[in-house]
Amino acid sequence: MSQKYLYVYILLCENNTYYIGVTNDVERRFEEHCEAKNPNSFTARNRPVKVVYTQKFDDFNAAIDLETRLKKWSRKKKEALISGELHLLPELSKKKNFKRKQTVIPSNNRNP
Repeated sequence: MSQKYLYVYILLCENNTYYIGVTNDVERRFEEHCEAKNPNSFTARNRPVKVVYTQKFDDFNAAIDLETRLKKWSRKKKEALISGELHLLPELSKKKNFKRKQTVIPSNNRNP
């Protein structure tokens, strides 16, 4: 009995965006995206140029979990993963501290 694997993959599209998916055959799935069989799909409107990242899994749930997490990542985090600069991920994962504009509520010391 042969082992079935799943792959999380990232495609670079012609409009310079990334598409993230899961498949058991990256080459076949890439061709399907290129053929744009579903005209309403993201990759039909933004044709893929190349596969820029793959990760192999033997656990279905782990693959789906990674796909879901990657779709929420910033572009910079995705690019660090793609380029293999994994050491950048912790810093890129930190929430930015935005200074909140403080609202000053004027005091009204007058009694009616």
